[in-house]
Parts: sequence; C-alpha cells; structure tokens
Amino acid sequence: MRSAVRLLLPLATAALAAGLVAAPAQASGASAAETWRWGPTASSDAKGWANGHVRSGSSGLRIVGDLYDAGGARTCSWVKIKWLTDRGKYRTATYRNCSRSAPKRFTVNAGYMLLAKAMVCRGGATGITGKCSRWERVWTQGG
Repeated sequence: MRSAVRLLLPLATAALAAGLVAAPAQASGASAAETWRWGPTASSDAKGWANGHVRSGSSGLRIVGDLYDAGGARTCSWVKIKWLTDRGKYRTATYRNCSRSAPKRFTVNAGYMLLAKAMVCRGGATGITGKCSRWERVWTQGG
C-alpha cells in the first residue's frame, strides 16, 4: 500500500499543478486563435508547390498559404483549395503564380467548415493544363 502511494503521489502532484496552471488561462475568457500547419503539397512534376496554415478566428477559419513556381518561361503553378462548409456545400478558390522569384501569398476566408483540401497543378497564364497532385488534406474537423 505504501509503495503504491509513493508511486502515485508524484503523478497526482503533477496533475494538480497542471490544473492550477491551466485554470487562470481558462478563467480569463480570452480565446486564443489556434493554428494548424499544412503542406508542402507539390505538383506531379514537382515544379510547383504550396504550404501554409489554417487559423481559427471569431468568424470561422482562414486558410493562408504560399504558392511557389520553379517552372520555366511561360508556365505557372496553380493551387486549388476546396472546402466543405458547415451547410454541406463545397466551395473552391484557385490561385496562380507565374513568378519564379517570389511566392504568391493567398488567403481563403472559409468561415465554418468541415474539411479543406488542396491540389497543386501546372499550367499557363490562363488556366490549369495538368501535372496535378492528388487532393491533399489541409484541415479536417476533429483532427
């Protein structure tokens, strides 16, 4: 019995200390934004890729990322973001980068969503021509 108490006492003390440290943060009522990282997601020829994060806020979720292009002249990298809203509708947003010198920053205000996926493709200045990655998970409700 005494050895069991000796083994459990440090665990109980640590749990109590963790509870006391966490209590003031919860009591303040301030909700800190959470951030989830995603990527990199690359096109099938690896000349375009994207990465970024999803951040929670007071009006839902925001998907932020950078799209890179390492292709030659007259080619561009494209990223397509697809998300499922809390109302059961899919929405999409598409961004391109035709500059090898700088990444293109993109932001999607997705609101309240259930999941989000990204696909990176290659193309020209007017549209996607192919060499796409598969859809890769950016964020899913519940992990």
